[in-house]
Amino acid sequence: MVGDSSSNTGNEKHVVAAVDDDFRVRESIESLVASAGHTPAVFASAEEFLRSGAPRLAICLITDVRMPGMDGLELQRRVRLQHPRLPVIFISAHCDDEIRQRALSQGAVEFLHKPFDAADLLGAIEHALNASNAV
Repeated sequence: MVGDSSSNTGNEKHVVAAVDDDFRVRESIESLVASAGHTPAVFASAEEFLRSGAPRLAICLITDVRMPGMDGLELQRRVRLQHPRLPVIFISAHCDDEIRQRALSQGAVEFLHKPFDAADLLGAIEHALNASNAV
C-alpha cells in the first residue's frame, strides 16, 4: 500500500511510516509493522511521504539513507522542523560510520544495517515509541 492514505484509517495513533525506494524492503516493513499491531504507511520516496498526511499521523518514521531525490538525512532534517517529536529510525545497506553518526547526532533513535533482523527493527520501533513518550 505505497502511499495509500486509506490504509491510515482506523487506528491512526499507531501509524508507523516507512520510506524506502526498494519495493521489497517496503513490503517487508509493511508486513512486519502490521504483524506488530501498528498501521503501516509505506512510501517510495521522501517527497511522496512529505506530500502525504503521514508526517502528522505517524508515531514513528523508518527511512533508508540513500534514495533517489531527497536522501534520508534531508528527510530527517525536514521532518524535525515540523514534527520534532517524531522518532526516526534509519536503515541502510551501506556501512558508513560518518553517515550513521550524523543521523544519530541529529536525533535518530536507531540506525540499522540491511539486511536487518525483524526483531531488531521491532525493538527499534518500541525504543522509538518509548523515547517519544518520554519527551
